[in-house]
Amino acid sequence: MGEPVPEVPGEPTVTLRDIASFRPSIGGDVMEPNGWAVVGLPANFVSSTSGPQTRAGSLLGRPAAVRFTPVGYAWASSDGGRAASAGPGATWSQLGLREFTATDTSLVFERSGTFEVRPTITFAAEYRFDGSAWRAIDGTLEVPAAPRSVLVGEFDTVLVAGDCHARPDGPGC
Repeated sequence: MGEPVPEVPGEPTVTLRDIASFRPSIGGDVMEPNGWAVVGLPANFVSSTSGPQTRAGSLLGRPAAVRFTPVGYAWASSDGGRAASAGPGATWSQLGLREFTATDTSLVFERSGTFEVRPTITFAAEYRFDGSAWRAIDGTLEVPAAPRSVLVGEFDTVLVAGDCHARPDGPGC
């Protein structure tokens, strides 16, 4: 988002309510592990929605464009857990982390069960008329993404794939 642009005399002030017909797209998300979690260990969530999105249309009767920029991401679980981040998150592999390592976008479930996790993306919005400079709109817009069901259980490691001393990052170690 750019620097604030001074108001243009005679141009209306645009609010979030005025841009209600313009909608940002919400992509899918990734969960690690996919669809399940272990009690007491972090499950990692990543949004595929990132970067600005521009929508064209009519605003207050004039040709206009609205640009939505993600500025916050949150994941809320039906068990009361919550994670929030300024960025969309990244997979453990992208971060160079081992599985079940805490990230800014991870949740830790404290009990077994099936829980719903609801992602929400917060957008800042800007508009412009007829190709003029972008102007910020006061406030932010919280857009819910599709919820996902997460099966949470406990586990005991009984088999490992090799020598955990020689390969501590191996499955089961």
